[in-house]
Amino acid sequence: MALTVLQGPLQGRKFEFPDRTTCVVGRADDCALQLPEDEEYSGISRHHCLLDINPPDVRVRDLGSVNGTYVNGDKIGQRDAGPAPHGADQLPSAERELADGDEIRLGGVRLRVGIHVPLCCATCGRTVPEAEAEEAGAGAPGHRAAYRCELCRTTEIPSTLGLSPHSHGARTCAACGGRLGGEHTAQPFVEELCAACKGDPERVMQQLLQVDEDGSRNLYLFGGYTIQRQLGQGGMGAVYLARDHQTDELCALKVMLPQAAGNEAAKARFLREMSTVEMLRHPHLVRLHDHGCWNGIYFFVMDYCDGGDVAELVHRRGGRLPDYQALGITLQVLDGLAHAHQADVRAYDFEGRPVAVRGLVHRDLSPRNIFLHGGMAKVGDFGLAKAFDAAGLSGLTHTGTSGGNPSFVSRQQVLQFKRAQPEVDVWAAAACLYYMLTGSAPRDFAPHLDRWQVVLNSPAVPIHRRNPDVPDRLAKVIDHALTEQPGIGFTTVADFRRALVAVRE
Repeated sequence: MALTVLQGPLQGRKFEFPDRTTCVVGRADDCALQLPEDEEYSGISRHHCLLDINPPDVRVRDLGSVNGTYVNGDKIGQRDAGPAPHGADQLPSAERELADGDEIRLGGVRLRVGIHVPLCCATCGRTVPEAEAEEAGAGAPGHRAAYRCELCRTTEIPSTLGLSPHSHGARTCAACGGRLGGEHTAQPFVEELCAACKGDPERVMQQLLQVDEDGSRNLYLFGGYTIQRQLGQGGMGAVYLARDHQTDELCALKVMLPQAAGNEAAKARFLREMSTVEMLRHPHLVRLHDHGCWNGIYFFVMDYCDGGDVAELVHRRGGRLPDYQALGITLQVLDGLAHAHQADVRAYDFEGRPVAVRGLVHRDLSPRNIFLHGGMAKVGDFGLAKAFDAAGLSGLTHTGTSGGNPSFVSRQQVLQFKRAQPEVDVWAAAACLYYMLTGSAPRDFAPHLDRWQVVLNSPAVPIHRRNPDVPDRLAKVIDHALTEQPGIGFTTVADFRRALVAVRE
């Protein structure tokens, strides 16, 4: 993906973004695409808009700018002139999906969006080399969707997933088999769900458990579990309590329903990322035992934690935890994070080649994925946000990070998404401790302000304003940990843990 400046001080410049990242555009020093502070560009806000980039998918979001952001002449957002009416909900999302050739305008600056979509084989999902595509004349719009690479044209490869729902003409739901209506767009070799199945994970789960004709590993996996009850449900799926037939142990079985369908290549990238997470073993990390994908529906078998999550615990305790309990949970969380940040694991590059890396960053830590079991705290959902990003199935502002909820996200993660370091997890852990002691997230999210604008421009509220009973020494450590400018207060788990231990002693 590339941005070409058509008009403005940087006219003619081209900014390229080859992989997953974010780009804040504005006049502030920390913007990835910074515009001059000149009077001529005073109509452009310091943090004007945010580009959420996961090629070939790109979204632009106005960050509550003074004069608005325009896409192809249409205004998509602008700062509200005054506070929201009493009882008003959060402002609607000022976002727009972008396509190749779209034009973004902010003030007197115009940007042209260029999106290059690699040609992928319709059978195996492999990216086709440009030379092969040009030689075959596959670049024409009418040929791209149905193009098969040379290997697939000359070799019959049996499918491990069975026939596509589209293979006999009538398009059917990948889960229940019902006919798909006209609102679904047919895409070769991409499985689809009907509206009923998309909105009801229980329906999907029951349909999948009835399927036993396919001998693939993923379907066999679900033949080995008995679903007992639902543990929770969210915008992208549900979690079930299940019993493993082989071990007779209880486990948590999560089914995820991505908002966007993915091809075979996207699925492979997702599963590769999750195989990296399977290598993590630590008492304070929820262990991922197995994972799989069937027809675009992703499944994970994890440790079952019978104590629920920290958000539920805070609610049960009336909105706050005593400081000794909150500290104990946080220290265990930090132990789990420290292990993940220092672990030697096998990761994969975009082409699927294995590479050795040191450490994994969670990027989505919140009270909802700190689980409790037998008096222990365990960090869950490790690697999930990154895996969905790798598969092109989510984005930061749309369906990614906590479903688009930035309550526990640091401004550094928004500004430097691609280069997110372990410090963003340290900040999130401090934010979770803050929540346990106050019942509130660190920032005030006024309903008339864009939530991502708040992340970029509003510091954490000092904890004593929320709860004056927090011990002074502990409050000082937490406030320092939640500092974001010029940098995050504690950049390593070890530093934050050391400060908390000193307070407890």
